[in-house]
Amino acid sequence: MSEERFGEFVLVRRHADGHVAELALDRPKAMNAVSSGMARAIAGACTALGEDRDVRVVVLTSTHERAFCVGADLKERNSLSDAELLRQRPVSRAAYTGVLELPVPVIAAVHGYALGGGFELALSCDVIVADRTAVVGLPEVSVGVLPGGGGTQLLPRRVGAARAAELVFTARRVEAAEARELGLVDVLVDEGRDREEALAMAARIAGNSPVGVRAAKRALRLGQGLDLRAGLEVEDAAWRTVAFSGDRAEGVAAFNEKRKPQWPGE
Repeated sequence: MSEERFGEFVLVRRHADGHVAELALDRPKAMNAVSSGMARAIAGACTALGEDRDVRVVVLTSTHERAFCVGADLKERNSLSDAELLRQRPVSRAAYTGVLELPVPVIAAVHGYALGGGFELALSCDVIVADRTAVVGLPEVSVGVLPGGGGTQLLPRRVGAARAAELVFTARRVEAAEARELGLVDVLVDEGRDREEALAMAARIAGNSPVGVRAAKRALRLGQGLDLRAGLEVEDAAWRTVAFSGDRAEGVAAFNEKRKPQWPGE
């Protein structure tokens, strides 16, 4: 396993021959509160991972024992003038869009608190694995703002408009069992097993065709919100990118020869 640090607060670890990248939030003294510096590091790490063709899956984790991420660094925000806050906004947005726009599947491994921007980082992932200590929520309106890291758009896509409205307007925190019941998280595991289970899922995904998986993610994301006919056109376009690929040829050959595929990744 190799490690690379982005800024002071983000650590990237490589697993499974470099095909699984773990993006670890590593600001333990602040329970991973997202400062401007941390936001830049997340965005920078995502840019590097998105450009690395060896990476097939990303797992978003935390090094803090009791928190995934408690959201924006409100102490920093309190020190900013209005003009500084306006200049900081693109920096903050880049962290969330960096995770959201990764071309490979992204799995969040959540334990403890995932609140505000912390939960929005998880919502930016494709799958959320949480352990039974997880507490999630979007409490922004309780401090005079609104979920600005994608929460107002990503949450209703998960749980529907009315449920999202209730959660955003009340600013309430949701514990793990209810979060799984409502669809706020996807997989619920025993305490302390979120990272292990997320990495195991990532390894399974990484064993599949990287061309097929990237195209499937593209079709899933681009098809959201479209009517069925338009969505099927998105799917067909994605199919055409894989139908004549080296991965497709290798996959069919390996199936017929009853062996494990050796994906060319193109």
